[in-house]
Amino acid sequence: MVLRRLRRMRATALAIVICMSLASCAGSKISQANFEKIQTGMPLAQVTAILGEPTESSSVDVAVFSGTVSKWKAGDVTITIQFVNGKVVAKQLSKGDK
Repeated sequence: MVLRRLRRMRATALAIVICMSLASCAGSKISQANFEKIQTGMPLAQVTAILGEPTESSSVDVAVFSGTVSKWKAGDVTITIQFVNGKVVAKQLSKGDK
């Protein structure tokens, strides 16, 4: 009975560790490697496929142009991407407390 209880506790602890590991991987999309995959001219949908949904975003429309600045944040890493008419025109990666 004690042995069964120990096995169950060990299995539960292992399940918790696995879940926490998977949860920490979710933020790994915001990385230097994925930042480098982003290229000028890339559409927003492709950027979202690489980085996930942005943490924050703001847009402005002027005549025939639309501009958006989107940010992806995870820990102390922030990726900022500027879009004009839905395509990447500039990008920036920031690390550290700013």
